[in-house]
Amino acid sequence: MKRMQKDRDMLEEYDFSMGIRGKYAKRYAEGTNVVVIEPDIAKFFPNHDAVNQALRSLTEIIKKQRKIA
Repeated sequence: MKRMQKDRDMLEEYDFSMGIRGKYAKRYAEGTNVVVIEPDIAKFFPNHDAVNQALRSLTEIIKKQRKIA
């Protein structure tokens, strides 16, 4: 695989001629909330929906506890 002359990290077969500049710029600018879960905990959650459901359940418990206290 030959490298492009201008950019040594780019292979010649990379073709960006049909690319759209800034396609995801707005979404990127809005930011993201990435949280890394330890492997021993992650094995209980098959996907992000399961994590969100568990956290929503936990927030309901917290809300109820705050009303009691």
